Amino acid sequence: MKNNIFSFFTPKNNEYFVLLSEMADAALMTSELTLECIEAQTYDEVVEYFTKIRLQKQKGVALQEKIIEELHNTFITPFDREDINSLAKNLKDTIDHISSSAKRIMLYTPKSMPESSRALARLVKECAETIKLAVDKLDNLKKNPQEISDLCKKLEELENKSDEVYENFLVTLFKNEKDPIEIIKLNDILHELEHATDDAERVGKIIGTIVVKYA
Repeated sequence: MKNNIFSFFTPKNNEYFVLLSEMADAALMTSELTLECIEAQTYDEVVEYFTKIRLQKQKGVALQEKIIEELHNTFITPFDREDINSLAKNLKDTIDHISSSAKRIMLYTPKSMPESSRALARLVKECAETIKLAVDKLDNLKKNPQEISDLCKKLEELENKSDEVYENFLVTLFKNEKDPIEIIKLNDILHELEHATDDAERVGKIIGTIVVKYA
């Protein structure tokens, strides 16, 4: 009987899946634009990319607010209300930290972006791609629980890789960079990218919890 009664009364075309998928889209677009922002050759290009990134951040905020509104107005939800709320919050946090790194590039105008920033940004993008795949499978959870669990495991692995990249970046930064202001700038930018992978891992843990409860 596991959840059968509640599944019966759950609307087939549930808006939560659509909204969460759109949040995952916004996270992915933000990660792609941020990688391009890091690779930008001029300040004007940085500003142009950040303008697009800010729109994705605003979209993420609006989608989270819509999900909260739905939680207030809907009696039956496909998953635990707290899990839906936590998933939306951490998706927004992921978007926020990615966009925050791009904002710092625009504000700080570092002399140059190290290769570690590109490596971290690529890992962030891979996290966003993985989240998108996992979120889009939630509406057919019972058909592919192992696939979703594997994607959650991948998010954990990507976060571990990002920790290693960030730690190696710090070693190189303090060894080679003599300008303390530049050290502060670069560390702050890459720290935001590393935070984004932490958020992505938390998204994976929440999805993993949903799999355990409802698969």
